[in-house]
Amino acid sequence: MLNLFLTEQYLARQKMKRNILLKTLIFLLPVILMCNCGGNAENIIIGKAAPDFTLSDAFGNKYTLSSFRNSNPVVIYFYPKASTPGCTKQACGIRDKQDKFKDNNIIVLGISVDSKESIKDFIDENSLNFPLLSDEDKEVSKIFGVLNNIGLDSRITFIIDKTGNITNIIRDVDVDTHADDVFDLAVKLR
Repeated sequence: MLNLFLTEQYLARQKMKRNILLKTLIFLLPVILMCNCGGNAENIIIGKAAPDFTLSDAFGNKYTLSSFRNSNPVVIYFYPKASTPGCTKQACGIRDKQDKFKDNNIIVLGISVDSKESIKDFIDENSLNFPLLSDEDKEVSKIFGVLNNIGLDSRITFIIDKTGNITNIIRDVDVDTHADDVFDLAVKLR
């Protein structure tokens, strides 16, 4: 009887340990997925022309980077996954400062490898008021060198002047201050 009791206690402790381990893994998995696992844009050089591209937003509108040349500074920010906490905070920061960007003729484009449907849901859920572009085939992400080893974009931002040259690359993005950080850099390029 005592052996049965000790065995049940042992099994209960083992189950509790497995549950703790499982909960830890479930908590850490999104963090691991959002880590910069490659994709650090080391092929892009400050002072050189930004690679041109054309991508569509969730509503089918096409955006070509070179169409802003000679008229607007452009902020292009790549983000890993729509509707995740960090990406939501980053996008909402841009949303909340969008009037400031518009008043200074600064274009902000967010890009991810998410589908147009996922991006549309993200826009609707958060009342986002600037273009988010879908790079589902991952070609633009590869050209900019931001595609990481798990097939998502690393969180990297490029500031591009009116002539189409890259003036800044932000590799260590702080989602809490991103909107202010990029505005401060881009407003100098007006």
